[in-house]
Amino acid sequence: MKAIDWIRFFMRQRSESGKQIFSVTELANAAGLSAAVINVQLGRLVRQGAICRYVPGRYGLPDAAAAEDLVVSIDPDAYVTAAAAAARHGLITQVPQIVDCFTSRRHNRSRTRPSPLGTLVFRCVSAAIHDRPDLVVAGPAQAICDLVYLAHRAGTEPRSLYTFRMLATVQIPADLLARYPKTVQADVRRLVGEARKSDSANVEHRLGDGESRVAGEDTPRLLRERSPIPRASPANLEHRLGDGESRVASAL
Repeated sequence: MKAIDWIRFFMRQRSESGKQIFSVTELANAAGLSAAVINVQLGRLVRQGAICRYVPGRYGLPDAAAAEDLVVSIDPDAYVTAAAAAARHGLITQVPQIVDCFTSRRHNRSRTRPSPLGTLVFRCVSAAIHDRPDLVVAGPAQAICDLVYLAHRAGTEPRSLYTFRMLATVQIPADLLARYPKTVQADVRRLVGEARKSDSANVEHRLGDGESRVAGEDTPRLLRERSPIPRASPANLEHRLGDGESRVASAL
């Protein structure tokens, strides 16, 4: 197959089935060639920039795949979670270069796989914690729980690694939190609770500032409305009239 034929193949597969990443075996079967021959062709296509080798043995169109596409191609049981998923949901300010993938399978030597999409790290977790979502990327609550879980496994404080935001909007279901160790549960509750307290304090502060500004803007108006109009006394009137007559007489 020529380069244009391979490009058309990848584009057709993407439009028909949504599949972005293919193994050498899948491509060899599609072309009707041996693995040795297909490897030579794929190497040439990579050098030409027609296709991308995301990790050894996995190929697709350049800049066409997301991390989850690559993850399921390597391990159908795995899913993207922790910091990578939290960043996807806007819950941390950093963009992690490590893509944590939870799986129930052991990867041994191939546990860490550098790729253009980040370094994939497959972490085998217990059946209680492993819960692959349909979209292959953990939701906000699951991502935060897994992030805290990994930080505890590494013996680090989550807030020393990441700057959190919008945690006050995250609802952590009780049945989800119950899957994790009690220390993780307590830390997740503390993170979310502190975020909600901080948000409440900020709202009260902004409301207070708004009331102060409104009061400041109304003060001149209120003073104008409430200040009595000064009235001239009879003596002052006579004095001003006398001055006026004197000025008229002088002018004449």
